[in-house]
Amino acid sequence: MNRRFLLEQIDDAAVVQYYADGFESLPLDQKILIWHLYQAALAGRDIYYDQRYRHSLAMRELLEEILTHPDGVEPSVLAEIRRYTKLFWINSGPHNNLTARKFVLKCTPAEFRKAAHSAVGERPRVSFLEDQNEKKPEVLDHLLDRLEGPFFDPAVDAMITQKTPQNGQDILAASSNNLYAGVTMADLASFQERYGLNSRLVRQNGHLVEEIYRIGGRYGDILAGVVRHLQAAIPYAPPATRRVLEALIRFYETGDDADRVTYDVAWVEDQDGTVDCINGFIESYLDARGVKGAWEGLVFYVNLEKTDGLRRLAEAAPWFEVRMPWDPRWRRTDVVGVTARAIDVVVETGDAGPVTAIGINLPNDQRIRERHGSKSVSLANINEAYDKSQLPAYRREFCWSDEEVARAERWGSLASEATTGIHEVLGHGSGRVAEHLNGQPQLALREHYSAVEEARADLVALYFLPDPKIAEVELVPAECQDDVVLAEYESYARNALVQLRRVREGTTIEEDHMRNRQMIVHWLMANTNAIEVRRRDGKTYYVMTNTAAFREGVGRLLGEVQRIKSEGDYEAARALFEAHGIHVDPAVRDEVIARVDRLNLPSYTAFVQPRLAPVTDEAGVITDVRISYPCDFERQMLEYSGKLTPEEVVA
Repeated sequence: MNRRFLLEQIDDAAVVQYYADGFESLPLDQKILIWHLYQAALAGRDIYYDQRYRHSLAMRELLEEILTHPDGVEPSVLAEIRRYTKLFWINSGPHNNLTARKFVLKCTPAEFRKAAHSAVGERPRVSFLEDQNEKKPEVLDHLLDRLEGPFFDPAVDAMITQKTPQNGQDILAASSNNLYAGVTMADLASFQERYGLNSRLVRQNGHLVEEIYRIGGRYGDILAGVVRHLQAAIPYAPPATRRVLEALIRFYETGDDADRVTYDVAWVEDQDGTVDCINGFIESYLDARGVKGAWEGLVFYVNLEKTDGLRRLAEAAPWFEVRMPWDPRWRRTDVVGVTARAIDVVVETGDAGPVTAIGINLPNDQRIRERHGSKSVSLANINEAYDKSQLPAYRREFCWSDEEVARAERWGSLASEATTGIHEVLGHGSGRVAEHLNGQPQLALREHYSAVEEARADLVALYFLPDPKIAEVELVPAECQDDVVLAEYESYARNALVQLRRVREGTTIEEDHMRNRQMIVHWLMANTNAIEVRRRDGKTYYVMTNTAAFREGVGRLLGEVQRIKSEGDYEAARALFEAHGIHVDPAVRDEVIARVDRLNLPSYTAFVQPRLAPVTDEAGVITDVRISYPCDFERQMLEYSGKLTPEEVVA
């Protein structure tokens, strides 16, 4: 098969197809299990849209109606609506996934109104109001009036998550996500949340109320649909996976944290199955205070060929734990349940896709990590798609020398894969926190918690990558380890500069992974001689010059970052990121953007998922599940929304 990876570029977003090799050779029961889990992941997709922004579902409905009824729409207006809609799908709403800033339609409100009337006519539309569970018909003009600000005014709901508000703004009030309504941080001082992870917190009649995510509660109908597919999967699941699915169903039925813990523990203990999934309210990056979980659904199977190195790394976790360069008080004395596998993803929805991570370590509950362990996965086919679709112009533009370019081309993929593995397996899976935090350092570190945790995991990876033990577990061949380390350190420094291309407005970074990298690199610049800022021909370069100083500095910084997490030291976290990780030099940023735009290079990547379809006999029994690769982002998004007929889907 002649494979296509890079499919198109929409503004600064690349769209890439990924492939799931090996699916066709899986046993039938595993294929059918994946099919039902795949449907469960798709069934919950709209939860995340609504969590991100209260108007997202109504906006998407209107945009998709226009794209599927284009007759009579002026071509230039239709082209702009298509451009905007693709960005909307990529980011699951009108706010950029990485910068948190809103993007807007570039046609006029009058042109958009005319296009909507042409597509919709006089039919009333079903719109999703601020309460997602309440649907009622709304006259088109009323809908257009209500959505004019969200579509066209950059000042309306400008930031989806605002962790550095200006002029003393409250971080919740300044964030336009749909996790809170009428609530400020001050309101929470005397309020005890029972459903911190899985609820929307609102003010009703002067009181704070938790709208619980569960069947019979908020998102109840959607979760009931997810559960139907999970129940259909159970007969095809091995016993340990069956226990996971049953526990997840129970959690969706009750919403109780005790049932969530049971699910998390069962998921950690399911270590032998070939097929696995992540389904639920997981990551808290969307929440300015780092508590509320965003919904996501992933389905994947183990890539046995690439798992061996990660498995050996996980088995060696106790060896690494006692050598962590932080206070021995914060080392885990009993490293249990650390597992790691390379996986091939079949589908990612909600917070997990179309923009995706390349590695995952869960659960996020520190108490479960310390008592039961964690599972790490490296997304092998996503890594492959990234590598196959990356444009070499990036390296040539931001590397200081031809030698650096050559190292990046030869060793960059291996270095990234190894570093990601260490980040997930040893980084997120290590360390412990003080007893007074009750296993919940996020409550103390608040808006800085996620950036602290990502920095900690990155630093662990950077610190141990040169260690001979990494070659011993065969994660990196010993004969090329020095080259791999040099390539990774150079890349890490360089990418702190390159990622500024994503911050096209404002002078602050809101995304936690970006804050983490900026903080590490700029701390190393300020406290070691490992990285130099050089200029040539009017261009800025971040040049890694001393690997020994780089690693020594990483070790010192890691000790402090672990202390901050372990003690819940909010003020130290705030000071560290304010000094090194949040604020952008606009002159350097503008230079980087100009260099990237001149070469028409993308800033981030979204993925087109494989498509599954069951094959049935005359009695309706599934006899096979076929996989195909659409290589068409627009058609896939319209299929997910039910906007294509079955004939159009397979055309």
